[in-house]
Order: sequence, then structure tokens, then C-alpha cells
Amino acid sequence: MNFSGFYQRIAGSKLSHWLETAPAQLSAWQRFHRHGQFPKWEKVLAKLPGRPPALRELRDAVRIGGAEELSPGDSKKLNNLLRCLHPWRKGPFDLYGIHIDTEWRSDWKWDRLKPHIAPLKHRTVLDVGCGSGYHMWRMLGEEAELVIGIDPSDLFLAQFEAVKKLYGGHPDIHLLPLGIQDLPKLHAFDTVFSMGVLYHRRSPIDHLIQLQDQLQHGGELILETLVIDGDENQVLVPSDRYGKMNNVWYIPSSKALMLWLRKCGFVNVRLVDEAMTSTDEQRRTEWMTNESLADYLDPQDPTRTVEGYPAPKRAIIIANKASSTG
Repeated sequence: MNFSGFYQRIAGSKLSHWLETAPAQLSAWQRFHRHGQFPKWEKVLAKLPGRPPALRELRDAVRIGGAEELSPGDSKKLNNLLRCLHPWRKGPFDLYGIHIDTEWRSDWKWDRLKPHIAPLKHRTVLDVGCGSGYHMWRMLGEEAELVIGIDPSDLFLAQFEAVKKLYGGHPDIHLLPLGIQDLPKLHAFDTVFSMGVLYHRRSPIDHLIQLQDQLQHGGELILETLVIDGDENQVLVPSDRYGKMNNVWYIPSSKALMLWLRKCGFVNVRLVDEAMTSTDEQRRTEWMTNESLADYLDPQDPTRTVEGYPAPKRAIIIANKASSTG
């Protein structure tokens, strides 16, 4: 795994000061923190075809290569290689006619938020907790100038690199195996996405401030997270697990979350979408055979989790970092 392309891309840009910390962090990851399965995943990546495909579609889907571009034998080989990177959680991807039906219909979330965000054309974008990078490709499809994702999961990095290699490479999209806490205060991104992250953070206020520190003045934050019903003071703190997840700390109401954002200094805070998560949007598939949403809900009352908490509802809130003039 080589991050030299990332270093070259940000050199001389408004992100160039990131070079003071990123190389040492990524070098440490390579030496000490890589997942034990990563060498196996690297072998999978090495076997993937790397020639540029004839078909590349990112605006309405993530579709790379047509089925007719591979022989039946090569198509079967590619299918088997991609299955070595199971489980695939965020997508879907269509790769040389192979439909990776991921656990999440991430395209549905994109369709819900896209009409409400500032156009991404010519923007420098950060996707925090980006998973395998599905939304990053959609951002690139909206003509973002540079898209950088961070996610500490090594499997997600391997999945992203698989898609990127099949695409034929691209200088303007990069995923780094880092968490938001690893980033310096860059104050450089036009748009920052944080989707499905906040409820995993022990200190949600610190997370909001960390996101703010990545934005340039006037930049836009797109925050998507679990919420509950209630007023500005309503927050759920699970006593143990929530939906079988043991790393859920705080689930606020949308009104409480908007208050938190304003308290952190964000302006123009608005709720643009709020919806229950359905078992059509998050479910088990042949590309993700582990437990999924249906297993997390009370079989006698699907409006509750197995622990008795309200079933997952997700909100999208957009806000801006205050301009330098206030």
C-alpha cells in the first residue's frame, strides 16, 4: 500500500500543511497497525485487472466496466476475488457486470441528501468515516476537485483500493486509514461529510468541533446520524448495547443535535431529512451474509430494537462554519 500519490496530490495545495503529520502516521500504520488479514487482501488487489475500462459512470451510480469487457473466465475470476473482501457493507457497486449488492443501499442516502447540499463542483471534500468509499465516488461524480476519505477499517481500505484499481486509478480520490482524531486542524475543506459516525463517538461535542476544525470559513458540514424523537434536551444514552452494537454512546433528538451544532459555533443549521431505516435499505445479502437490521429489531415489535430502544431513525443536518467576518 503506497500513499505517495496522495502526498504528491496535496503538495502545493491548500492541504500541503497536512504533509507535516500524515506521512509519519501512515508509515506507523504500515509498520504496526495493519490488520492481520491485510497481506491476504493485498494479494487480492494484485490479481485485479488494472487496465482502464471503457465504461466509467459515477454521476448516477458507481458503474465501472461493462460485462462485455471481460471474458467469462475473467469475469468469474473477478467475482471470486471480490468475494474475498467480504463483507461489503456500503454500496452498491457495478464492476464489469458484477453487481455487488451491499448491506446498505447507500445510493438511497445519497439521493436524500444530494438536493440539499452545495454543488460539489471544484470543491475539496472530506468524508469522515467513509467506509469503502461509495459516497466518495459519487462526490467525484459531482465533479469535486479532490475527495479524501478517512476510515480506520483496513478492510474498507482494501475494498476502496479494489474499486480504484478497477477504475484505472484516479489522482483526485484517496482513502486514508485514519480517524478524525488523527487529523490536525486543517481548516481547508470546502465540504465535510460525517455520516454514521457521531453515535460511535464518546464525546459528540468534541467530534463536532473536530469536524469544524477541518472546514474553511463558510464551509459546509453534512452530518448524518441516528436520532430519536424529542425536544432540545432529549438524548438517549444506551446502558449497554443498541441494536446489538456495543459502541453507541449518545443518540440525540434532531432538535438537540441542532442545538449542539449552534453551541459549537455553526451557523445556518437546518434539518433536511429524517426517516426510519427500513429493512429494504439495510439488509443481509450474498455480499454481506452477517447479521443486519432485521436481526437487530424486536421480532414482536419492529418499532423497537432487541434491547427495547426506539428502532433506528436517521437524520441529515446541514450547517456551515461561520465566515471569517462572523
